[in-house]
Amino acid sequence: MTNRKKALLFGLATVAIWSTVASAFKISLRYLDPLQLLLCACAASVAALSGVLLFQKKFGMLGKLTGKELMRCGLLGVLNPFLYYVILFKAYDLLPAQEAQPLNYTWAITLTLLSIPLLKQRLRLKDMLAILISYFGVIVISTHGDLLALQFSNPAGVCLALGSTVIWALYWIFNTRSTVDPTVGLFLNFLFGLPLILGATLLFSELPSFTVQGALGAVYVGFFEMGITFALWLTAMKYAALPDGGGTARVANLIFLSPFLSLAFIQLLTGERILPATVAGLGFIVAGNALMQYRPKDGR
Repeated sequence: MTNRKKALLFGLATVAIWSTVASAFKISLRYLDPLQLLLCACAASVAALSGVLLFQKKFGMLGKLTGKELMRCGLLGVLNPFLYYVILFKAYDLLPAQEAQPLNYTWAITLTLLSIPLLKQRLRLKDMLAILISYFGVIVISTHGDLLALQFSNPAGVCLALGSTVIWALYWIFNTRSTVDPTVGLFLNFLFGLPLILGATLLFSELPSFTVQGALGAVYVGFFEMGITFALWLTAMKYAALPDGGGTARVANLIFLSPFLSLAFIQLLTGERILPATVAGLGFIVAGNALMQYRPKDGR
């Protein structure tokens, strides 16, 4: 099999799995509250990432990390998984999955906005247009298409979904300064984040009672949203970057399939009736993201 086909195969597998996680969030939250789901999913993710590190023979890297690198990984663990998923799961608890998922997809736009003060990047006219297009899509989804009334279906849920994008964008901005292997770093983020999640669960909720549905949902989320899929995506990008891999942009563009596939899974698995306004709003958000990533041949 050629590197191009391997990159495409791993990329499509990643997109297919990511497309199911919004449904998994919503179904799991029927049996667990947001903190309980996060606690179980994070524990599953640590186990999954341990397996990935063993398979990739990277466990030895842990003993070579400096104290500064370990501290950075620990601090990043406060952002992800702790704060990010607490806020995101609460948003899914308050909103239909078809609203929470597209709103969370605006994280790339948030990343651009935060890069201006934090990374001293310039905001170009193209970026401003992309931001306006994406956030117009947010309004379409949040008002169920009733733009004139501007009555949001659940203001708290909308704010949490958009707030989660701020945490996620900050995590990736601060992560750019890390010299730790990405998979090792993610493992440590979740390992350090787990005690924080346990403490928050004991303070503000309670340890979850065992149910088959809740356990299966949490394990699925931990393995595929937080763990194995990350390794699959890195593998796809690695093959794509090779001389006959077809280029990383080709694989990266597959991510635009994910939110639309996700809507299909949401309707199929959760029973939500997908509103026309959701599809239209998601179209604007994806168009804004695509415009943000577009680079003309002259590089400007």
